[in-house]
Amino acid sequence: MNATALFVSIFIKFFFLLTPFFVMTMFLTLTADMDRREQRRIALRVTFAVSVIAMVLLFFGNAIFNVFGITLDAFRIGAGALLFLSSVDLVRSSRSDKIVAEGDISVVPLAIPIAVGPATTGALLVLGAGLHGTTHKLIGCGALLSAVVCVGALLLASSAMERLIGRQGLIILSKITGLILAGLAAQIVFTGVKNFLGL
Repeated sequence: MNATALFVSIFIKFFFLLTPFFVMTMFLTLTADMDRREQRRIALRVTFAVSVIAMVLLFFGNAIFNVFGITLDAFRIGAGALLFLSSVDLVRSSRSDKIVAEGDISVVPLAIPIAVGPATTGALLVLGAGLHGTTHKLIGCGALLSAVVCVGALLLASSAMERLIGRQGLIILSKITGLILAGLAAQIVFTGVKNFLGL
């Protein structure tokens, strides 16, 4: 796979892993009483927090696996199963019922666990551990940062997006994201099982 194709592939995976439309829906809900200046400040803080968290997960996956004695394929199966459950929640629109926020909402709950939840954490660790060599890691880093910036841009434009397609439209996009994540989760599990069985 050439550099451009690898970048696009990783970017698309990371973009949907961050569940941008669900994050946007929750952002609008949690910032409904704020003025536009405060909303922009929160959006920028969320973007920065997600960037830092995601980069740490991307680059330290192998070290974490070595410390706990977990094989990459075993973690693929576990993370894929968790990601599948998360995608089911998105399709059923049940995740939003569990969010309670007080105080500064930029890091918790918007960055963690809304954008980077347990399932996304597992998937980032798996995808990061699968990047071998400096070139692939740099491409992965660039693709991840690009995906996070796109999510941040969506948050900054969230009010306009809501006026354009409505809250119901955002919910529909979140469900579509859930379907895509379900397919990604299945692929992660299948790869883990295939490698584990030596097929």
